[in-house]
Amino acid sequence: MSAGTAVTIGDDDIGLAAVRVVGADVLLPSVLYRSPPSPVDVAVFEKAVLAYPPGPGASATSRWSHWAMTSILRDLGASIAVCSADAAEPDDAMWLNHLPWQSLTHQLALLAPLAVPTADSSVAWVAGARAVDVARGFVRAVRRRDWLQAAEAGRWLAVHDDVPDTLGLDAGLEFVAHMGCDDPRVTLHLHAARLLRAGAVL
Repeated sequence: MSAGTAVTIGDDDIGLAAVRVVGADVLLPSVLYRSPPSPVDVAVFEKAVLAYPPGPGASATSRWSHWAMTSILRDLGASIAVCSADAAEPDDAMWLNHLPWQSLTHQLALLAPLAVPTADSSVAWVAGARAVDVARGFVRAVRRRDWLQAAEAGRWLAVHDDVPDTLGLDAGLEFVAHMGCDDPRVTLHLHAARLLRAGAVL
């Protein structure tokens, strides 16, 4: 992984839509390695945020994804033309705390781009407070051969310290990598999880 991802996509309509779909992970290399992204990458990233804001009735996942992207831009000091309300979290993520562990893992998997070293959000708080449930979801995903959800759950587990030792997360991540290596999305989340586990960016 290295900086300079967004520029290879381009800033046409399709490129901006692709950046918006990938979300905050477009700039993940810069976040993990703490290296400044290319100004061109930041410009494309900002255009995608402005082009595709959450619409009325947007899902919680869409709102949180947008918030994660604008948070990165604010951290970078970008002059993004968004209203000040975007600085606040989109809603209280405590609704996650009331979900059964299966549904919790599914929702956190959709929000995996928020699992970063600086994970400072109510979503990250819930993930940490329910690390045992996320670990159960990780095992369930492996058993169901859902390698993408396993990688996404593993990324959340890598952010937090309260992961049960009995889980054997490192071995589990290696197994998921072996079985799901054909999916670039799996590779992305596993690479992030390994860096977090190694403490390379903490």
